[in-house]
Amino acid sequence: MTAADKAKIFLEALPYVQRFRDARFVIKYGGAVMDDAELVRHTLRDVVLLEAVGIQVVLIHGGGPAIGRALKEAGISSSFVDGLRITDAATMQVIERVLCGEVGPSIVALLESLGGRARQVLGQRMFQVKPFRKAAPEEGGHSLGFVGEPTSVDTNPILSLLAERVIPVVSPLGLGEDGQLYNINADTAAGCLAGVLRAEKLVYLTDVNGVLRDPQDPRSTISVLNPKEVAVLQERGVLRGGMLPKVRSALWALQAGVGKVHLLDGRIPHALLLEVFTDSGVGTELVP
Repeated sequence: MTAADKAKIFLEALPYVQRFRDARFVIKYGGAVMDDAELVRHTLRDVVLLEAVGIQVVLIHGGGPAIGRALKEAGISSSFVDGLRITDAATMQVIERVLCGEVGPSIVALLESLGGRARQVLGQRMFQVKPFRKAAPEEGGHSLGFVGEPTSVDTNPILSLLAERVIPVVSPLGLGEDGQLYNINADTAAGCLAGVLRAEKLVYLTDVNGVLRDPQDPRSTISVLNPKEVAVLQERGVLRGGMLPKVRSALWALQAGVGKVHLLDGRIPHALLLEVFTDSGVGTELVP
């Protein structure tokens, strides 16, 4: 690559840097991509770069693989309903330990080692929740245990950090009215927070290549979707498993005023920068 080629890259990014300066991005980071140390480093370096060019970044992390390993070591079985982990008291203790004591602090430490300023924000300081129920009991629904659905968000801890140009690293936990700690699906927490903050962008970094027209064909990524098209995919049963809470949260965020939602394959090095700062982008973009 010549010096002129390198200059063209900066020039292509310039309009986006100017457009998004002081904009708020909520980035949800999770899935198996968090198990690859090199990918983690690439991704968090991209986050530091976003903040360095003036974008206000809020990072919400998952911890599925780490939680799964910890539960296995503790001899606790785990099951899911539509991408949501059924959470009993013993599972909740493991989730809190892993998210708040391991995953969150490790992300903060790596961000700071890469030149960023970051601070952990415990979700229970922000999210008030109610128990999430799959469906009403008379419709055959059941409780998912200590799984919470946000009812309100205190954004003050986030806003104060953003004002100091510090990257908030948020764990997806919340408190019920009774003071009980609840597990919040990280996709749901990200969508809720993005909506309340009226973020310019909500970005899901995961281990699939966006929304696939055919879940069995990784090359069938849909580049752009609107709510009507999402409804058609849901009716056809195309959206399933962990993609369901992502898409549901994305639609809620769009209704709440978020500009765009992006579902990106975090296994692609620098997918975040490619989506934000290039003309082509990657993954699936959900628009109002």
